[in-house]
Amino acid sequence: MKRVLLAMALGLSALGAQAVEMGANAQDVYAEVQKADSKVLFVDVRDPLEIMFVGFTDAVHVNIPFLMVDKNAWEDKRGVFKLNQNPDFVAQIKSALEKRGLATDAEVITMCRSGSERGEPSAAFLRANGFPNARYVIHGFQGAALKDGPQAGFRLQNGWQNSGLPWSAKMNPAKMYRTDLK
Repeated sequence: MKRVLLAMALGLSALGAQAVEMGANAQDVYAEVQKADSKVLFVDVRDPLEIMFVGFTDAVHVNIPFLMVDKNAWEDKRGVFKLNQNPDFVAQIKSALEKRGLATDAEVITMCRSGSERGEPSAAFLRANGFPNARYVIHGFQGAALKDGPQAGFRLQNGWQNSGLPWSAKMNPAKMYRTDLK
């Protein structure tokens, strides 16, 4: 019985370590990307339409959506357009790594709006598909929504935008996911 409990405890601590290890705060990611010898691929995994309305940081190397908006399919339950996984996500990440002279064991850091719906899942997906050092930006680009007060529901805490890191309402067309160039 002691061995079973010990194995369970070790297993749970390993799971916790993986979750902590996979997440990175925005300031640390920015510092790493700014290094001249950085061996990181920093990927904005949001749909370009979202970036167009929310903002962008030119610190990312490329925009490769993990989930893309399907404007032909509506989800009544959530009241939003359906999101479909980008079927070429892994191939596009590999291509972006190759362009930077990096292998699949390089650190790939993904960032979405909040970190939870696409950031963490995209990093986990990459790890499951041969990218052992995939990570994500905790709280994503916009950060977490306030729970209380007159601005409850607004994303005004943590995340890239709220950490004093560079961002703009303008998109960099050279870094954006574009189907008009294929």
